[in-house]
Amino acid sequence: MRQWTVDAFASAPFRGNPACVVEPFDQWPADDWMQSLAKENNQAETAFLLRTADRARFGLRWFTPGREVDLCGHATLGSAHVLMTELGAGAGALTFDTRSGPLIVARAGDDYEMDFPADPPRRTGPVAGLAGALGVEPREIWAGRYLVAVLANADTVRTLQPDIAALAALQGEAGEAGEVIVCAAADPGDDVDVIDRFFAPGCGVDEDPATGSAHCILGPLYADRLGRAAVRFRQVFPGRGGDIETETRGDRVLLRGRAITVIESRLRLAP
Repeated sequence: MRQWTVDAFASAPFRGNPACVVEPFDQWPADDWMQSLAKENNQAETAFLLRTADRARFGLRWFTPGREVDLCGHATLGSAHVLMTELGAGAGALTFDTRSGPLIVARAGDDYEMDFPADPPRRTGPVAGLAGALGVEPREIWAGRYLVAVLANADTVRTLQPDIAALAALQGEAGEAGEVIVCAAADPGDDVDVIDRFFAPGCGVDEDPATGSAHCILGPLYADRLGRAAVRFRQVFPGRGGDIETETRGDRVLLRGRAITVIESRLRLAP
């Protein structure tokens, strides 16, 4: 059984966010086997695919080292890349059936374009303990699936050194506990609009390098703020990071980015 490691939302190797993608199954393995392999891989996400009668449609599930999650952008991008590039799927677009409904990934020139559900956040009041955990007072706090802390400037986002254990206990009005986005407008003259980072100790990932699901929240937030559908983001995980472009269309958001295979391996075990 083969497995690939793909750098998603990356324009070069060792950038973006690595995801492991396992060769498609004819039936789902046991949940505890998938969780054990995800823990062994020790990447933010391991993606598992299920064949269907339609060669352009697959079941898709995502596991962090700690648990199964309902939505993951970078491992969806990695899965489409493996199917199209490594396994020769001839379709121009693939549909994935997931816990978050059908997700469509299509080729868009050198990029991939993913059609995901938008998660427009709502403005909230202060969250007890958040400023202390971040080490800085947010200018604004929003909540969708994750908490969003809008900071004073991009440099503050880049240099932030939060208390990860303290973040893990926070939820506020967000749907998930221990998962926090920090963001700010990019500096004038930068080639993107927004700088951001994502901390997710609540699902076993202290900090994620490039996060599609976070931009399902940030895309609508900044589309409204900037007065245009398309927004360019740079997630600035130290030493990696990735570029993600969003385009908000009603209750959907398009996420655009590139992917690169960096490892092909063979699993010496079966479920």
